[in-house]
Amino acid sequence: MNRHLKKTISFAALHFSVAFGVTYLLTGDWRVSGAVALIEPCVNTVAFYFHELFWATRKERQEPGLAPLTA
Repeated sequence: MNRHLKKTISFAALHFSVAFGVTYLLTGDWRVSGAVALIEPCVNTVAFYFHELFWATRKERQEPGLAPLTA
């Protein structure tokens, strides 16, 4: 398992907990909180994974001695 995937899984667990807690405090309904906590972090986790890949690729492109990638 690569470092980016491990970080993404850890982030997902943290995000699930926060999403559930905040939604429960706002609604008082564990079912709504559970639904929001499942859907919203899943979408954000996928976005975060690609965000990390983007920045890693960007850093590699800026390393001295590497030719810039063109579209």
